[in-house]
Amino acid sequence: MELRQLRYFVILAEELHFGRAAQRHHIGQSALSQQLRLLERELGVRLLDRSTHHVQLTCCGKAFLTEARKILSQVERAVALARSERERPTLRVGILDPSYDSMPLVLNELQERYPDLKIQQVRASLSQQYQWLSDGRLDVGFGRAFLTPPEIASKVFRLDRLGVLLSAHHRFASLEAVPVKMLAGERVMMHDDDQAPEFNQLFTELCRSADVVPTPYPGSSDHVHGTLLPVSRRRCVFCVPASGAPLSPQVVWRRLIEPDAVYPWSVLWRSDDESSHVRAVVECALQLARERGWLRDTAGVERPQHVYAQIGV
Repeated sequence: MELRQLRYFVILAEELHFGRAAQRHHIGQSALSQQLRLLERELGVRLLDRSTHHVQLTCCGKAFLTEARKILSQVERAVALARSERERPTLRVGILDPSYDSMPLVLNELQERYPDLKIQQVRASLSQQYQWLSDGRLDVGFGRAFLTPPEIASKVFRLDRLGVLLSAHHRFASLEAVPVKMLAGERVMMHDDDQAPEFNQLFTELCRSADVVPTPYPGSSDHVHGTLLPVSRRRCVFCVPASGAPLSPQVVWRRLIEPDAVYPWSVLWRSDDESSHVRAVVECALQLARERGWLRDTAGVERPQHVYAQIGV
């Protein structure tokens, strides 16, 4: 059975006249009659009673007409949806880890402003984001602007306090904050170096500033929630920004101090891309930064843009 046969039948049922129905379909009467016979033969029922002077639907034809109209309506709706998706603007966004809330919050704000915008999220490391932004496979990215290629522009929108995930029964759990020097001797699960080398580099430099050499826990993680089991069993601790701290009764997050540390989130995009949706992402990120105080440092002071270079942005 073909869709055109359904269309021929519906029009014929509406006109009850082969000549008029053939004209509406721009085909000959004989071709229309042939297609109807093929349809009836496939169904094994008569849909129309026809004579030289009149055409009318049989009981089977009336029942089939109702369902045929539904099928054609659904097909038309499917075609319209497919075409609207093709014509709908799409923003391809690189994200490091969906468990961090910075990116979802910005993208949710963007979606409210542009409800017709299709946002396609792509999990990608920072180096992958740089490459895919450069060759046009991504429109924007998120992460620490670390060793940024010259063709990539960036804008800091959040200074995310660094801390450690601990078992609720860990000796540090009773502290409000953990001095970095106290990590000496602690086994630390590192991020997957293929996914987040810039985060490992930031954490290593932080430890070095306190004369601490981190003791790596065997294995690594590319997802915050992948660390919960070994952390909850006190096998290791895991350094993570506050925005990625999971809610779990077995695990707690404590900020790092002496020195205080932040992970600087930036929006990333091609420097020659001046599209309205890319600008909108930056505007949404900065708006949330103002509303939520994301650009305040650990002392609660708003940092001017020229200071960001001092924190590795």
